[in-house]
Amino acid sequence: MADFINDFWSIYIAVLVALSIIGCGLLLWSQSKVEVTAPKDGKVDTTGHVYDGLEEFNNPMPRWWMWLFYITIVFGIIYLTLYPGFGSFAGKLGWRSAGQYQEEIRMAEAEIGPMFEKYKATDLKLLAADSKANAMGERLFLTYCAQCHGSDARGNKGFPNLADRDWLYGGEPETIKLSILNGRHGQMPPMGAAVGSEKDIESVAHYVLSLSGSAHDAIKASAGREKFAVCAACHGADGKGMTAMGAPNLTDKTWLYGGSVATIMETIRLGRNNVMPAFADFLGEAKVHLLAAYVWSLSNKQEAALAGK
Repeated sequence: MADFINDFWSIYIAVLVALSIIGCGLLLWSQSKVEVTAPKDGKVDTTGHVYDGLEEFNNPMPRWWMWLFYITIVFGIIYLTLYPGFGSFAGKLGWRSAGQYQEEIRMAEAEIGPMFEKYKATDLKLLAADSKANAMGERLFLTYCAQCHGSDARGNKGFPNLADRDWLYGGEPETIKLSILNGRHGQMPPMGAAVGSEKDIESVAHYVLSLSGSAHDAIKASAGREKFAVCAACHGADGKGMTAMGAPNLTDKTWLYGGSVATIMETIRLGRNNVMPAFADFLGEAKVHLLAAYVWSLSNKQEAALAGK
């Protein structure tokens, strides 16, 4: 990326812009000098282009139209003097899109910030029972989370279902809030070499399926039991996982990437690397607080209803 932020590209863009403006001006000037004389027989001269019986007359461009083009060139020069666009030149007004964005954010926060702040000190479970607060949390979810987890929060391949009770890092309200604030980086290293041959990997995959009572080959699962020891460091000897590490529980039938033999073998062989971005700086704690309460309510509707009584 360093190749795209050095001085060369600033000069390159500035030269390209300057040549474009000068080229447009010269082209207009050259065309304004062209004179078209009417033929002696009184017929209008044509360019020679004919299509479907229609001929293109060789009439000069109207002067008012040509002057409009000159005006756009002058406007372009004035614009590039006042605003950024000419290489790294910031413009005389010092305007920046990032600065305008920050100003708009500041104005929005000043207007709607107090609305979120008043819920910040409320217990997350009580907040989940508040219909107005929950509606605000839902709108936040649909804006910032639905792209990955879906509008129904049921996720997709590689993106967790938030509407069930299966949690990689724990499903307590405060844990969910921390996940949103700080993000998560779930990483399973490639274990193919540690497990052994393709046959060994297949046997471990069948053993993993056997842990949840899924359809599997019992003979291959028995052979993979011993090899599973290399996986137990994260998933535990019983395969129930570790929320502290975000290691999935393999004894249920919830699969983040799919529960087929081929998919599990791929996971063992190549590992997985998944990142949830942190929203602390982007949304702020007050909005995350509302969002966490809504997410918790998705899988705890009954408890949320009782909390409000």
